[in-house]
Amino acid sequence: MIKYQRILVVVDPVAETQPALHRAVSVAALEENAAITLFLPIYDFSYEMTSMLSSEERDEMREGVVQGREEWLKTLLESYTDSKVRFDFKVVWHSRPFEAIIQQVQDGDHDLVVKSTHKHALIQSFIFTPTDWHLLRKCPCPVLLVKERDWPMGGQVLAAVNCCSDDTAQETLNNKIIAESAEVARLLSATLHLVNAYPITPVNMALELPDFDPHAYNAAVKKHHERALYEYAVRFELEPKVLHLQEGLAEEVIPHCADEIGASLVILGSVGRTGLSAALLGNTAEHVIDKLNCDVLVLRSDAT
Repeated sequence: MIKYQRILVVVDPVAETQPALHRAVSVAALEENAAITLFLPIYDFSYEMTSMLSSEERDEMREGVVQGREEWLKTLLESYTDSKVRFDFKVVWHSRPFEAIIQQVQDGDHDLVVKSTHKHALIQSFIFTPTDWHLLRKCPCPVLLVKERDWPMGGQVLAAVNCCSDDTAQETLNNKIIAESAEVARLLSATLHLVNAYPITPVNMALELPDFDPHAYNAAVKKHHERALYEYAVRFELEPKVLHLQEGLAEEVIPHCADEIGASLVILGSVGRTGLSAALLGNTAEHVIDKLNCDVLVLRSDAT
C-alpha cells in the first residue's frame, strides 16, 4: 500500500496559481496524518556580485529576500486554513534548484515530490524545465508532475509497463508500478488500465533474411506480449477489458492510449539513467511525459 504522508511541493515563484499545491492537498486528503511542505529554492546572482558590500551585508540582503518569500508562502496557505493537512514551508538560497530539492527530500524523508509544469502559449504544449528532467533522473522518491486537469472520482488511471523485458529489475519495477497504480485507483474510486507497447518488426530482418516472414514474426511477438500482460492482470486481479496492447514505440503508444481512455493520471517507471547513457539512449519516461495531456506520476526503479 502506498502512503504519501510527507509530501514536498515545489512552488513556482512566478506563477499566479499553484496547481502543484492544489494537487498535493488532494493527495494528502486521501491519507491520514499527511503533511505538506512548501519548498522554494531561490537565487539571484546579482546579490553575489555586489562587491561594494561586505559578506555580512550580502548575507543580510539574502536573508531579507528569503524572509520576504516566506511571507509570500504563508499567503498561499490562507486558502487551506480549514484543511486537516499539516503544512510547513521552507525557502533556501541555492543556485541549483534540483540539488536543493533532492537534498530536502533526503533531509525531510519525503515520500512524494509534486511539481507543476508549464504550458507554452505559442505551441500549445507543455514545457519541461531542466529541473524537471533532473528530478526524473535523480530524485529518490516518486515525482508527480502536475498539469491542468483535475482528478475526478471514478475516472481512469493508466499504468504503463514493459512486460517482456528479461531484466529482473524491470519486472520488479512493473510490479511496483501496478501495485501503486492499483492503490491510487482505489483511493480515487477509479478504473485501473494497463498499457504495454510491443516493438514493430525490424525492417532490416526482412531484407537480410530471405525466408523471414514478418507477419508470422509480428504475430509471435504480439502473442508473447499478450501472454505476459495477461499474467500481470491475473496477478493483480484485473479484467481483460482494461488491458491495452499496441504495436509501436512506448512514447507514442502510451499518450495515445491515455487520450483514448481519458486518463486523468498516467503512472510509469523511470530507470533513472544519467551521464552518457542518458544522452545516447534517453529515457522512455522523459519521451512519454512530453506528449501527455494529464498528470504523470514517475516511480524510480529500486535498482537505480
